[in-house]
Amino acid sequence: MKYHVKETKDLTEAEIKHILELWDISAWNTMKSSYFRSFFKDSEFHFLMDTDENILTVMRVNFDFTLKIADNEYSFVEVVGLVSAHKKKGYGEALVRHFKENAIHRNLEAIGFCHSDLRPFYEKCDIEILHDKARMIKESVGPEWVNSEDDDILIFHTSQKRKELLNQLSVQNNAYLMTKE
Repeated sequence: MKYHVKETKDLTEAEIKHILELWDISAWNTMKSSYFRSFFKDSEFHFLMDTDENILTVMRVNFDFTLKIADNEYSFVEVVGLVSAHKKKGYGEALVRHFKENAIHRNLEAIGFCHSDLRPFYEKCDIEILHDKARMIKESVGPEWVNSEDDDILIFHTSQKRKELLNQLSVQNNAYLMTKE
């Protein structure tokens, strides 16, 4: 197994096709490579590959993620789209560990999100979990702000100050996901 990091522009056609197959999101299944590269231009992709360069597991790292907390904006690196080609082989756990080391080495303020049923997986990966804090993040849906569908915030690597800010989120102290116009 080899750990690889690629910017979106450096992905091959076959890799893009395989990523979309692994993600299996109906709205994206027919996405063309050129649109994929444009849509995910602020991302990089982390992989574990076998000796034949086949993707064993993949995750996307989104560099366009800003939360507004108490009138201040904080940019984070968002870890999303973790999926393995084969379940229960340890590939996902291995990729999470490689990414965590990468984030620490690069000093990335990296967080992710999960539903409560995935807590045991991330605990096994030694990822700190802020339980039930993701629901305190509001996302703009049309004219309304709605709660995130995730339960927990995953701390891959952040400063102590930012971790404390995220841990203080509550019904009275929401974070707001800021999107570019």
